Amino acid sequence: MTYHNPLPRSEYFYWSVVYGLLALLLGYTFAFYTTKRRKRFSAELLKIIQIQFMTFLALLSVFFILKVVDISRAYLALFLFSSIFLISLYRLFVKLVLRWIREKGFNKQFVVIVGAGSLGKRFYKNLQHYPELGYEVIGFLDDHLIDHEVDAADYPDILGPIEKLGEVLNRNHVDEVIIALPLHAHEKFERIVELCEKAGVKALIIPDYFDFLPARPYFENFADMPLINVRDIPLDELRNRMAKRGFDIAFSLFSIILTVPLMLLIVLGIKMTSPGPVIYSQERVGLRRKTFRMYKFRSMRIQTELSSDQTWTVENDPRRTRFGVFLRRTSLDELPQFFNVLLGHMSVVGPRPERPYFVERFKEEVPKYMVKHHIRPGITGWAQSNGYRGDTSIPDRIKLDIFYIENWTLIFDIKIIMKTIYNGFFNRNAY
Repeated sequence: MTYHNPLPRSEYFYWSVVYGLLALLLGYTFAFYTTKRRKRFSAELLKIIQIQFMTFLALLSVFFILKVVDISRAYLALFLFSSIFLISLYRLFVKLVLRWIREKGFNKQFVVIVGAGSLGKRFYKNLQHYPELGYEVIGFLDDHLIDHEVDAADYPDILGPIEKLGEVLNRNHVDEVIIALPLHAHEKFERIVELCEKAGVKALIIPDYFDFLPARPYFENFADMPLINVRDIPLDELRNRMAKRGFDIAFSLFSIILTVPLMLLIVLGIKMTSPGPVIYSQERVGLRRKTFRMYKFRSMRIQTELSSDQTWTVENDPRRTRFGVFLRRTSLDELPQFFNVLLGHMSVVGPRPERPYFVERFKEEVPKYMVKHHIRPGITGWAQSNGYRGDTSIPDRIKLDIFYIENWTLIFDIKIIMKTIYNGFFNRNAY
């Protein structure tokens, strides 16, 4: 007996692609593509199985609605189980490679534990059972212990009292601070979190009891212990970062192509009205407190780098050129920043980046100022679209920036862009 395929191979290829797209959609919906550093492979495997079976059921629903009845059931079963096996194998391979890399001392995350008592020591001991996480404890901070009372060789050094946390964060590269204090020390939590956010470092709390819950916390599991993450940032998730980055690239390319004639006219205007280069670059502080060169059309006369980096622009600033006044009022001087977006230094929407000199000053004067560096800076932002540009309140700007960071969505980005366009390019606060 001769066997005939119910459908040609091209149809099977087509439905395989549909299955893959459904699996990707469900994976993003159920946060499958988030950071896996703190998760066990068993949890990941369970999610793979769940997503693949849900995808399989979704595809069967599509077949039912479209009355597709000629698909081979053997093929569907083979495709389902091979997908589970191959994806699991790939994820396991990646996890093993990352584990090997981290055990060799690469791809590390550096941690300071506040509290050298039983809770802090227990966390440290638990963490040693998970070398694949790639976490390295720099040391402890504690008000009541100068040194570990027993088994000192088994633990990192006590770096000093908790009041030294700011110095430790400034002196060392620290990614996260783990707060492991008992309930009776809860009055110290607020100061510790304040110091962490001032330095732009994430703080996580191991709750002895649930008492102090600052900002917008969310819960997660780390080294078999419950943690409260002090600040929930949607852009920590890979799917959100990918969506925002894809939008940034598409929007920037479109904007550059659209404004090429205008940029050529601006170049001509700068050349005709003042001597010097057309593009001006300045050091700014961006994502994770790293500096980059931000590009603008030059709107001021040539000046020393010290004057440029440490002088605040004021109304009727004598350093501006005649054409520069127009550029700054209309924000056209910022068009080259779309190239910063393409290079990955900036986003279309985000907190505005500031010069290192003012960052150091504001982080001492403005509460939570450094939180803005948890995400990429932007050409426009929630604060700017609400009129906070130029010589306006820095604390009020930061409140709006933090609101944006904690409530980001792609729709929110589009809303800010539309609001920026609707409000117009002319801004009385842009000097």
